[in-house]
Amino acid sequence: MGRVRDIRSLPKEELTRKLVQQGQPSFRANQIYEWLWNKSARTFEDMTNLPKDLRQWLDENYAIQAIEVDKLQRSSDGTIKNAVRLHDGFVVESVLIPTDTRSTACVSSQVGCSLDCTFCATSRLKRMRNLEPGEIYDQVVTLNTQSQSYYGRPLSNIVFMGMGEPLMNYPNLIASIEKICSPKGLGMAAKRITVSTSGIPKLIKRLAEEPFRFNLAVSLHSAIEETRNRIMPFTMRFPLEDLLDSLKYWYEQTGRSITFEYVVWKGINDQPKDAQALVRFCRAVPSKVNLIEYNAIGDPLFQQADAAAIDLYVGTLEKASITVTVRRSRGQDIDAACGQLANKSVEKEA
Repeated sequence: MGRVRDIRSLPKEELTRKLVQQGQPSFRANQIYEWLWNKSARTFEDMTNLPKDLRQWLDENYAIQAIEVDKLQRSSDGTIKNAVRLHDGFVVESVLIPTDTRSTACVSSQVGCSLDCTFCATSRLKRMRNLEPGEIYDQVVTLNTQSQSYYGRPLSNIVFMGMGEPLMNYPNLIASIEKICSPKGLGMAAKRITVSTSGIPKLIKRLAEEPFRFNLAVSLHSAIEETRNRIMPFTMRFPLEDLLDSLKYWYEQTGRSITFEYVVWKGINDQPKDAQALVRFCRAVPSKVNLIEYNAIGDPLFQQADAAAIDLYVGTLEKASITVTVRRSRGQDIDAACGQLANKSVEKEA
């Protein structure tokens, strides 16, 4: 017998057809979908409004391949990092970032990463596979439960900024967002979701045409072609001109401005010319800038820029009337900060 299929991978139409073939009324598919995507059921036995023989048939023919939290770490600043074990033994990481008023879920989209950004620990892991929609959805459900348990409130925001490049897992990314936002799923507002990408122009344009109006963040790190190509080699295939064209299309289609995620490193992009190049890029499309504190991964080539360099950027951007914030890292003491998700237990168990 082959591997049991995760029932959450079935389109609703296919599930309905299979149920009717078993002599079940078609409305059973709606009930099952409600259990899976609204009530987050982890076993068929939980589906108490289904006949026992149907639950048994489902159990014999399908699985609910729910994630398991393998290890939970809690930072001194309240940040929670989960090492999440998948059904096939792979492990990814997800993070809950609390503030006084908000709880943000940072979720992964791939085991490893498809890209090669030289400053990021996750990129040093080869991409082993994409996450399924249910595995992304489960991270959100788990972090929501933890937020309620630890901080007495549900999630306020979701960011696709964990392990992997979300746009390189495009179909599953969109399917998971649909389940998260649907009134028949978790019912979260799309405006509370941010998809963060390193910048794949063709897929950004495709993203702009989706019906969900979520937010877009782009890891830019340099608006000088040569510098960006050196620290993010994959961008040699995606020139800044093409990226900008796709961002203009995003804004035309959605009316939503873009957030540029930007780390300033000593000796790499900490000069006035770098800040001026960023200003020119930002002026070309409605946007704001998040200057991010760098989280070391043990590479001496990348060191946090001096405070004077950060001040230079802030002053240059503000003088040009571009909104800029400086984002301090959270969860550094448990390697849960941006760029640190490397997952020391990522290999399958033997």
